[in-house]
Amino acid sequence: MMDLSYILNELGEDRAQYFNAISPPIVQTSNFSFDTVDEMRSALADEMSGFLYSRGLNPTVDILRKKLAALDGAEDALVFNSGAAAIFAAVLANVKSGDHIVSVDHPYSWVRHMFDQILPRFGVSTSYIDGTQIENFERAILPHTTLIYLESPNSWFLDLQDLRAVAELAKSEGIITVIDNSYATPLYQRPIEMGIDISMQTATKFIGGHSDTLGGVLAGSHEMMRKIFLSEYNCVGSGIQPFNAWLLLRGLRTLPMRLERISQSTVKVLEFLKSNPMVEEVIFPHDPDFNQYALAKEQMSGAAGLISFFVHMDSVMQIEKFCNSLKHIRMAVSWGGHESLIIPKLVGLPRENFDPNDKTHRMLRLYVGLEEADYLISDIQQALDNSEI
Repeated sequence: MMDLSYILNELGEDRAQYFNAISPPIVQTSNFSFDTVDEMRSALADEMSGFLYSRGLNPTVDILRKKLAALDGAEDALVFNSGAAAIFAAVLANVKSGDHIVSVDHPYSWVRHMFDQILPRFGVSTSYIDGTQIENFERAILPHTTLIYLESPNSWFLDLQDLRAVAELAKSEGIITVIDNSYATPLYQRPIEMGIDISMQTATKFIGGHSDTLGGVLAGSHEMMRKIFLSEYNCVGSGIQPFNAWLLLRGLRTLPMRLERISQSTVKVLEFLKSNPMVEEVIFPHDPDFNQYALAKEQMSGAAGLISFFVHMDSVMQIEKFCNSLKHIRMAVSWGGHESLIIPKLVGLPRENFDPNDKTHRMLRLYVGLEEADYLISDIQQALDNSEI
């Protein structure tokens, strides 16, 4: 494995080619010229062998691509303009009419939309399972199953899958495995080394780190990345743009230190939430009380940022008052940036359907950012105090 410092600061950066500039250039061009017809003929014959058109490969994007592949311990990587685009390409490249997908419960909303609304139009079906037990995968696989979709941890309930066991089962059945690894990043979980075929992460989050750009990554074998590049990647035109790739390169420089800081603060906020009488339950993979703690410690070297928790509150008004009373923690989707965020599960629920006996209606997801832990704890405490009706 390459040294992390080398990957983040040197790999792919041939500075002699751009005036020894410390920061790589943004090669803001749509296409590239050739000196001879033979050179152009070769580029047209294989767009993955060089630079022809920035819809495909681009020098700025290529630097990022090399770093992200190395971070995942993969042979190759592709970078998309969003995580959703990356997932769409990974799935579309590996299914055809009549195929069947096995997916974990509660996948990312736009993945669920693809599985439920788009793929059925082309004869592809999906079964959803509780992915915490390998037996559920074994029972769900059909003769025409071609793909298993994983999220470990899941971004709300933080459920894990035993990645080595799933990969072994899938390979024995000739099934492709895809994982959304956005929660852990390759620094804290390395799915490729555990046998998963395609590792995806939303670079919008921890890779970017500044909430100012979107991006998605697929990492895997040369063969798989080439298959996707020559079809879904180029045909849909969902590759990342040079400036956005440059922003992600900037974010990569500080990724380890940001994750370390966020991890330290998360533990402190977690301890506060667990001790607060208004909090019923806390979910965090590296909490000893987490029901899959042993597996989390086995396949995740760290966990940072995202905590789900349930509050002792009996009404929509009380939960909303808590969220509205926060002064420094913002209400927003996503995570991984510098700022702490929160989102209540009931935001997608009509108020009249709220049921206090359904604990998922009293669920919130907190992202711990780069602020001081005590600063965040103080904000949560005053919001809890103000939530009394």
